[in-house]
Amino acid sequence: MEKDQSQGYAAGLEQILKSSYLSLKDAVAHLQDMCQMVTPERNLPHDIIADIRKTYREIQDQLTKIKGVQQLLGGKYRSYYHRNPLRDREIMEFGFLAKHYYLKFEYVLKEVEAKKRLREQEKPLAPIPWFHSEENQVILLRTLRGLNDLDYKIPTGLKDEDRRQVSQSRRRSLSLFVLSGEVDSMDGLESRMRVREYDITERYGPDEFRGALAHLKEISVGEVERIIRRIMQSGEFSELKCLLFRIQSSKDLRQEVLASTKRLLKGMATGDVKTVSP
Repeated sequence: MEKDQSQGYAAGLEQILKSSYLSLKDAVAHLQDMCQMVTPERNLPHDIIADIRKTYREIQDQLTKIKGVQQLLGGKYRSYYHRNPLRDREIMEFGFLAKHYYLKFEYVLKEVEAKKRLREQEKPLAPIPWFHSEENQVILLRTLRGLNDLDYKIPTGLKDEDRRQVSQSRRRSLSLFVLSGEVDSMDGLESRMRVREYDITERYGPDEFRGALAHLKEISVGEVERIIRRIMQSGEFSELKCLLFRIQSSKDLRQEVLASTKRLLKGMATGDVKTVSP
């Protein structure tokens, strides 16, 4: 009786193996057909990309299931199992083929994304209403687009831990700032303001000084405000007020937000530092 039961289990497992093998064969053929549609020149809809990834996951599940059945048949039920070397070899080849098609698919997607970024960089530069100077506007947008690719020079005075943070961090950003105050204060500020290689400054008007600070590592709003407050701590600059905009992508450069600068400054008291997130 026990022998008949074991033989029945083995027959059931063999049937599962056969059906899984056929399903695997169809899935790999389907994956191949879809992957052949993916080329750098074609604009594929997201549902096709999602279907390819879903099919590949299903193939991996099928392979895991087949492996489990084969282990049972080759172990506990080996007395009732007649191995099919040709089928086993094809199952192994299906696994290799599926991986090959999928890796090629992901490689093409990366190539498409790289070409897309290149096209974005080649688009005409739209003016940014932050500086009067067209040259500064262009530099600002280019700096923002290539923010994570800038080759920052790490200051020699930093401790080892700080140097590692600077070199490894990729969460870079810009802070647009406007300092407003009396004309005499602006004159003194313009002559004493020191900027780094990727920072931009401009005397925007008699009572305004504008700039863009490029941050080479992740930095909090409070840290940026402290930098500005240090500038304003001097007696001759204590009557200034400062408005900051945190910028992490070109989407943050909304004209309606930046155009509100005058209104926001009017509502601030001297000595105030305020940060706005566009």
